[in-house]
Amino acid sequence: MQEGFVIWFTGLSASGKTTLAKEVERELRARGMRYVQRLDGDVVRQDLTRDLGFSKKDRDENIHRVTFVAELLSKNGVATTCSFISPYRKARETARVRCHNFVEVYVQCPLEVLIERDPKGLYKKALTGEIKGFTGVDDPYEPPESAEIVVHTGQETIKESTDKVLAFLEENRLIPTANENAASAQVSAGEGK
Repeated sequence: MQEGFVIWFTGLSASGKTTLAKEVERELRARGMRYVQRLDGDVVRQDLTRDLGFSKKDRDENIHRVTFVAELLSKNGVATTCSFISPYRKARETARVRCHNFVEVYVQCPLEVLIERDPKGLYKKALTGEIKGFTGVDDPYEPPESAEIVVHTGQETIKESTDKVLAFLEENRLIPTANENAASAQVSAGEGK
């Protein structure tokens, strides 16, 4: 039986949360994990939380709803990745308490690099005042104080960051090691003869 867990990627917009979550998801599936689900901020806001804005109250409610879904998935054996800015510590701590095998990943990247990347042009709009209440510019982001994993996407390659996450999951016996996965595949191949 597969062990459920939640990998919660938190960080500012354009820090690489979604990119990293997709790569971790790909690696988990490549290791033969059958039950993997990715919850992403942009996607969730299209369906589950489209009625919410970006006030503190609405951001907290957004994370509350996502936490509920992640809790159900993780307690039912699903490896769940969540990539959300989730700017407030208290909301993330609630997720930690409720979700099975919660792993917080702080996707850290300097603001100047984020402004340079800015794939959606949001930092430019926030800096000129066109967008108000933008996390990291004129709305607070409370960095994790004790994240299990910190990746530095302004300096590391996506592979280096992914490897950090996978190493932690292996060390904590939440996923099979690459060697265990290869041995299992050999045994399965031998059974088919």
